[in-house]
Amino acid sequence: MVKAVENLRKRKETGGKRRPYRGRKAAEADDYAFETAVGETVSSPKRTRGGSLNFGLRYANKANVFDPSTKKTVKTDIVRVTANPANREYERRGVITRGATIETKLGKAKVTSKPSDDGVVNGVLIK
Repeated sequence: MVKAVENLRKRKETGGKRRPYRGRKAAEADDYAFETAVGETVSSPKRTRGGSLNFGLRYANKANVFDPSTKKTVKTDIVRVTANPANREYERRGVITRGATIETKLGKAKVTSKPSDDGVVNGVLIK
């Protein structure tokens, strides 16, 4: 079932209930967020407004890591997620989000992209 349109839980000034005059449009439909985990790379399409598709990552095993000292970007393997300030449960489950700290073959890196939206894991090496 489609969720109701917003602000229907509030009552009118008269005390009467608000009733929806229409259901949700396809552009307003909500879906579960992709929670990118460490594993063999898999991307999935997401429908956007206008019927276009965006490809978000479900699993990722490679990351583009920028080294500030050498000013070079290297594609390297992701070993595991070491910290995730967005959610402690994500840290335990190994979910990669923007701001998460990942351990790579080059060392620890902080994720700067949104893997579930951008379809790629970019990060900056932490010294």
